[in-house]
Amino acid sequence: MAGDNEPRIGNLPREQWTDEARDVFAFWGNPGARENGVKVNTSMVFAQHPKLAVAYYTFGKQVLLESTFPVRPRELVVLRMAWLMKSEYEWHYHVGYALAAGLTLEEIAAIRDGAESPVWQGKDQDRAVLTATDELLAQNTITAPTWEALSAFLDTHQLMDLVFTAGNYVVMTWAINAFGIPLESHVDRIGFDLKTRSGEPPAGSNRPSGKAS
Repeated sequence: MAGDNEPRIGNLPREQWTDEARDVFAFWGNPGARENGVKVNTSMVFAQHPKLAVAYYTFGKQVLLESTFPVRPRELVVLRMAWLMKSEYEWHYHVGYALAAGLTLEEIAAIRDGAESPVWQGKDQDRAVLTATDELLAQNTITAPTWEALSAFLDTHQLMDLVFTAGNYVVMTWAINAFGIPLESHVDRIGFDLKTRSGEPPAGSNRPSGKAS
């Protein structure tokens, strides 16, 4: 599970903050990031390889901020991928983003069961998106019936963005797991059981400009 691994590549120490590393900190627009860094472990680790980080974040910016894929189905894809790949890091943040996008806690809980959950009865679009996510990870493609179902409500650009969104979170999860990047210690950790460390119910949160997850 992401977050349980011993760190293999740690946050970049301050004495190694080059101009290129500071570009990584500042990429998402956090105030004061160039001078102070960011409270996001992924960015602080990725800054160990600034050229790679900026190239990946440029792609990530397209997926997160400029995608034609609507927000609700996008969060379905990310949370389903986080559950299938056991990415606690992505699950934690995207529960909040999904709530802000209008998903209910009941729907988020049902993402763990996939498209066959009775929660998705009558929600054909949601079921098609969840099915496509499963197929991409398990079969490396989207089957013809699922593609046809998606095409009923997504245009060509949106279909392409769906696939690249799913792929982005595969790459991010690989990096988090392989590098041993932990969830930040200051956050109220949301587990796969949708319980928080504090005992408070998960709350919706807008994606911060500086969040690269």
